[in-house]
Amino acid sequence: MKKIFKFILNTIPRPLLIRLSIVVRPIIAFVLKGNKYTDPIDGKSFSMFLPYGYGTQRNNVLSPSTLSLERHRLLWLYLQNETNFFTSEKKLEVLHFAPEQEFYKRFKKQKNLYYTTTDLLSPLADVKADICNLPFKDNTYDIIFCNHVLEHIPDDTKAMQELYRVLKPGGMGIFQIPQDLSRATTFSDDSITDPKERAKIFGQYDHVRVYGRDYFDKLRSIGFHVKEVDYTQTLSNDLVEKYCLAKGEIIPVCFK
Repeated sequence: MKKIFKFILNTIPRPLLIRLSIVVRPIIAFVLKGNKYTDPIDGKSFSMFLPYGYGTQRNNVLSPSTLSLERHRLLWLYLQNETNFFTSEKKLEVLHFAPEQEFYKRFKKQKNLYYTTTDLLSPLADVKADICNLPFKDNTYDIIFCNHVLEHIPDDTKAMQELYRVLKPGGMGIFQIPQDLSRATTFSDDSITDPKERAKIFGQYDHVRVYGRDYFDKLRSIGFHVKEVDYTQTLSNDLVEKYCLAKGEIIPVCFK
């Protein structure tokens, strides 16, 4: 199964993958129904989660029902338990880059959100836009989600500046990235051009860097106040295992 999923991820373009997954997802969810692991996003339980990864495959991480990964389930729990994202009486202006399927329909249905999605390629994007040159006014959004996007952007400094510009004063941004916390500094090397080698070194063939611990300070240099939230520390080991989370993953919660 791991080889099949690896082949699919590395050969089918992502926009097409998104469309195909809508058809296949209910079938896989039915086959793997059980009670060992639970997806907190929809509350459904399964005998196992699916493997995932462009390079090295991680076992038991992809939810059969929502197609969420560890980071998505962790973010959902954080938003649900630690913020007013789902309960705010005031309507929130939300901008979501490269919207994830597991969130898209749920956020669209929320009556307390003015919800806008953006991306260059995603079929789920309301606005086709370059993150380094956004068509939005200054100080527009209460909340910005930009998760696992910046590692694809050559000029991530410009992208961060744009995120800061369009966020309202007092607004919150969550900018998750694949991060190697054992590295003090971020690593990049444009001389590595072979897709297989890039997938091996950077985790995915289209990533341009591996972020280290200095990622948070780079966000601070842009102007953000950054909280490095290890939300798994607030959960029991049983819940971390039940929800198939990555122990020690940091959520970068940024304020303007």
